[in-house]
Amino acid sequence: MTLRAVFKGWVDHYFSDEEAVILLVVLVLGFTAVIFLGRMLAPFLTALVIAFLLQGAVSWLERRHVPHLLAVTLVFLGFIGMLLALAFILMPLIWNQLVGLVQETPRMFASGQQLLDDLQERYPQLITPDQIQNWIAVAGREMTQFGQRALTLSLASLGNVLALIIYLVLVPILVFFLLKDRETLVGFTLSLLPQKRTLMTRIWNEMDDQIANYVRGKFIEIIIVGTVAFLTFAYFGLPYSALLAVLVGFSVLVPYIGAAVATLPVAAVAGFHFGMTDEFLYVVIAYGIIQALDGNVLVPILFSEAVNLHPVSIIVAVLFFGGIWGFWGIFFAIPLATLLKALVYAWPRGIKRHRQEETVAPLTEE
Repeated sequence: MTLRAVFKGWVDHYFSDEEAVILLVVLVLGFTAVIFLGRMLAPFLTALVIAFLLQGAVSWLERRHVPHLLAVTLVFLGFIGMLLALAFILMPLIWNQLVGLVQETPRMFASGQQLLDDLQERYPQLITPDQIQNWIAVAGREMTQFGQRALTLSLASLGNVLALIIYLVLVPILVFFLLKDRETLVGFTLSLLPQKRTLMTRIWNEMDDQIANYVRGKFIEIIIVGTVAFLTFAYFGLPYSALLAVLVGFSVLVPYIGAAVATLPVAAVAGFHFGMTDEFLYVVIAYGIIQALDGNVLVPILFSEAVNLHPVSIIVAVLFFGGIWGFWGIFFAIPLATLLKALVYAWPRGIKRHRQEETVAPLTEE
């Protein structure tokens, strides 16, 4: 069998149906627009994600016979209130703690050096002075590079003030109209697609509830884990509790890897603040309990309807989509991986099943 015959057979298998070709074009155009126009359309895409998150609350109110416009207004006002609380309460607190952490870094560096010297005195056969000097030199270079990155980021952020103002104005406006005119916008989008879209409808119906449950569930998980972590750290008197809690909350976006990465700063701050004492051990145990409850209790409750994916698939999806789209790529890595899985399973099988249904339908009518 020649290569041309193999290629022709592959094309006939996957693209002999008109819907398959249309679906491929829609997917290619969608991904291309996001990749090349993502920065330009960032306010709209951000508003689209937020509206998607808030639509569940609007639907919940409408099911309780609240008029559509009133439901949208109530949910939108709640969103604005949360945004204002984030801007005027949480962000200044996190910024002040971040500044304090940067100012405290030299003292932590000196404490770490003293700890290494003590270890060298206790275990001279395991840790040599040359190793200590190498570690200190590496840590010094990393601290210098971190300082340079922080300075570069702070200088670059000065030019982004206008962009931030645009976000703060445009995104809420877009969110309101996306919620208010959802039916009109969805109808217009569907009018641009071909009338024959059985395969696309089947895949969308399979993915709609799963993506909605995942996105809202992940948002709820971030809030719960971050809040519990903050209360726990504050109870033990751990400094920079809000900053560490935000880090722990967002660490749930990256399965497996996020929890391990967030452990390092928590353990480091607790170690420098408490030393190798019982308080340090209590903080580490409490943090481990939070991660265990998140993985074994909270995640199964929030994502009971999610499609199971192999851990390797999840990690590859996080690396791939995170490398393309950054934060939003990491956030939507699992839904996108689930979408690809649904496409792989539904594409050829969906076409064959659709053809069989079209063949059997006339016979049944007769």
